[in-house]
Amino acid sequence: MASARFLFCAALLAAPAWAQPRPGMDFSHHDWQLVCDNTRTCRAAGYAPDDGQDGATVLLTRAAGPMQPVTGELQVGGDEPASADDLHLLIDDRDLGALAGSDTQGRHPLSARHLAALLAALVRDSDIQVADRTGRRWALSDQGAAAVLLKMDEYQGRLQTPGALVRKGARAETSVLAALPLPVVVAATVLPTRADDAALGQSATLRAALRATLDTDPGECDRFDTSADQPLQVERLDAHRLLVAAPCWMGAYNSGDAYWVVNDRPPFAPRLVTYDGTGHDAGQIIASQKGRGIGDCWGYSSWHWNGEGFVPTSSYQTGLCRGEPGGFWELPRLVTDLRGGG
Repeated sequence: MASARFLFCAALLAAPAWAQPRPGMDFSHHDWQLVCDNTRTCRAAGYAPDDGQDGATVLLTRAAGPMQPVTGELQVGGDEPASADDLHLLIDDRDLGALAGSDTQGRHPLSARHLAALLAALVRDSDIQVADRTGRRWALSDQGAAAVLLKMDEYQGRLQTPGALVRKGARAETSVLAALPLPVVVAATVLPTRADDAALGQSATLRAALRATLDTDPGECDRFDTSADQPLQVERLDAHRLLVAAPCWMGAYNSGDAYWVVNDRPPFAPRLVTYDGTGHDAGQIIASQKGRGIGDCWGYSSWHWNGEGFVPTSSYQTGLCRGEPGGFWELPRLVTDLRGGG
């Protein structure tokens, strides 16, 4: 097991074939990253050069479908607070005027004028900065932007259309791929755990059945065997099925538990949900992993019990690891309309 095991959405992608729906895609190049969700909405995030500290970051969002506009928002990082109500966008030392005021999270929505100038600058070699009234400046990198925006156009079917961001053309806007529907997941209510359910946590027969489902790579879930003296976590789902969890792996700053759905009596017929769980409650499993030790980028996934299995219900990351605790943005790969539960 690598000491820094962490792949954004790896927990989701490890889910078995019966767990639907499927996530979107992600792509990164230099200082820019693209994440598109399963409805084909895409979000492109750009950062400062190098490590991004004391730099600006921007998020460009575009829904799928013909004639959809791009929206943008910008924030600045660093230990010292900015003069938040008097930030100006500068491109090649040309002052394009003050940004709109920020929200409670320090994010400034980009006006149509600022957004158009920024999009034009990103696909050429440009010097992009944000400055406050004290003269302090925050850089925004254009390195990787053209590749990321081209990938966004490609994923949304916009290449060679008038609305393309990079390769514009005369292909009809009506040819752009339509948005995919938001999947509906109906969560089922779980039953209270019974006293005799917990006793199964000591069952050698159940542990052997679980062990048989693990990857043949002994490093994939090495804590399962080393924690054999600890009882399995067992909670009831419905009249005949249980959720079982056991320690799976541990790295330098992340760990993961394996989760299975099993019958409440032999044959247990375990179905593995994930190796990467970090918690569960009332029919929900979550996975929360950070990209590096200082916690400036994270990945999150969740699954909900729908009465038959655990279905992926969300997956998102907070962008590139660029010095901001918790990360700058929320970039989903999987979104659903979650209903029911309780």
